[in-house]
Amino acid sequence: MPFCVLRANFRAAIFFWRCFNISTKELQINEEIRDKEVRVITDDGEQLGIMSAAEALKIAEERDLDLVKIAPQAQPPVCKIINYGKYRFEQAKREKEAKKNQRVIEIKEVRLSLNIDTHDFETKVNHAKKFLASGNKVKVSIRFRGREMAHTELGLIPMQRFAEALSAEANVEKPAKVEGRSMLMFLAPKSGK
Repeated sequence: MPFCVLRANFRAAIFFWRCFNISTKELQINEEIRDKEVRVITDDGEQLGIMSAAEALKIAEERDLDLVKIAPQAQPPVCKIINYGKYRFEQAKREKEAKKNQRVIEIKEVRLSLNIDTHDFETKVNHAKKFLASGNKVKVSIRFRGREMAHTELGLIPMQRFAEALSAEANVEKPAKVEGRSMLMFLAPKSGK
């Protein structure tokens, strides 16, 4: 057999193996359940007891429902007799609802300089107020250039002034700290806002 045919078959086998492994991470249903004994629960929550997987599957088929393994780590594994399509739909609906309710907090950056003028400083403060009002965190940074690196302690003055100007709207989450050529400070909106 030519080498290229063997190689193609090997790739197909790897592809099939990967797909098969990915699908087994889902819940096992009906014939996929190969355990000797399982604990069976109905869709109402009624316990039918411990029985073989074949018996449980027979009961599920009589009720025109699916047998789903919901707790594979339990001894014996727990299976529930439910309508699997309806279960997946409700689960997807719950996940969508949870995703809708969560809020992503962004970090907005405001850059200052060592010799910032009063009007520029007030403009930066107003921008930060808008960011905080919309629920975002603010990263305040000062970049040191050239000889400014010899006097990084001078960066604390505008940082403290900035934190004081926003003391009504924000809490200092991380105080000013020099990291490389920059000084960084993080502000978070107050919880009452």
